[in-house]
Amino acid sequence: MMAPTTDSAGNTEDAAAARASLETLRTEIAKAVVGQDPAVTGLVVALLCRGHVLLEGVPGVAKTLLVRALASALELDTKRVQFTPDLMPSDVTGSLVYDTRTAEFSFQPGPVFTNLLLADEINRTPPKTQSSLLEAMEERQVTVDGTPRPLPEPFLVAATQNPVEYEGTYPLPEAQLDRFLLKLTIPLPSREDEIAVLTRHASGFDPRDLHAAGVRPVAGPADLEAARAAVAATTVSAEITAYVVDICRATRQSPSLTLGVSPRGATALLAAARAWAWLTGRDYVTPDDVKALALPALRHRVQLRPEAEMEGVTADSVINSVLAQVPVPR
Repeated sequence: MMAPTTDSAGNTEDAAAARASLETLRTEIAKAVVGQDPAVTGLVVALLCRGHVLLEGVPGVAKTLLVRALASALELDTKRVQFTPDLMPSDVTGSLVYDTRTAEFSFQPGPVFTNLLLADEINRTPPKTQSSLLEAMEERQVTVDGTPRPLPEPFLVAATQNPVEYEGTYPLPEAQLDRFLLKLTIPLPSREDEIAVLTRHASGFDPRDLHAAGVRPVAGPADLEAARAAVAATTVSAEITAYVVDICRATRQSPSLTLGVSPRGATALLAAARAWAWLTGRDYVTPDDVKALALPALRHRVQLRPEAEMEGVTADSVINSVLAQVPVPR
C-alpha cells in the first residue's frame, strides 16, 4: 500500500479532528438539555448532509433550547421565527425598504439570513408563508424583486410542530415535507431525566443564558467543512445502494400506504446513513447504518391510508415492517 501524500494525510487529520469535535457536542449540549442525544445526533447528521430537520414534540420538551444550544456549541448564528396565522412571506425572507435619504430602495434581510433558523410551530402559518421557505431550503437563496441573494453557509432550517394540537393549523403539504432531510420526534423525558431537569432549575439554571450554563463553542464552520468532505469520501457499495432502493420501493407497495417514499427520499436515506457511518468512525456504510436512519429519514415521506390510520397503524410501524421484510445484503 502506498503511503498517503501530504495532502491526504492532512485531510485525514482534519477529518479526525472534526469528528472528535463533533463527538463532544453531546456533552456540551447536555449542559443545557437533558436526555435528547438522538435529536442532537440527528441535527448533526443534517448539518453534515446540508439538510433540514422537522422537530415534532409536545410543548415544553426543549425543542427551542436544543437548537439554541447546538448553535452555541457550534459557534453559529441562529434566529427564531414564531410562525403565526398573520405572518407574511416578507417577515421571513426580507423586503425592499425605501430610504428617504438616498431616494432608493434597499434590501432589508429577514431572519432567514442566518446559519440555524428555528421555524417555531411552522404549521401555524398559511401555505403562502410556508412556501416562502421552499426556495431557501432547496436553493439556499432568497429571490426578492428578481434578484437572488445567497444565504450564509452553513444553513439549516429546524422547524417545530406540535403533534397533538391541530386547532388553527395548516398541515404541511407533501412537497414541503419532502424538503426536510429528517423528521425527529422529541419524546417526553424519562422520570430520571425529568428529575435532573427540575434539579437544575432549582439550582438556578436559566435556559435564556446558555453562557452561564457553561455551554461553550467546541466546533465551528471549519470543522463542518472538513467533516462534510470526509463524509463525501465515505464508501457506499453497490449492495448498500440497492438495499436503500429496495426499502423505498417496498414502501410504494405497502397496502397501508397511499404514498410511498420518492427517489428524493431514497437519496436522503443514503446521505444520512453515510453521515452516520462517518460519525461512528467508519469510512464505509453498512446495512445497520441504513436501518438506524430509516425512521427519521422516511417517516414524513409516506402517507397512511385512512382505514389503516383508524386501525392504529403508524408510519413508523409500516417502515419497521418494511425493514423486517426487505432482505439485508451480506
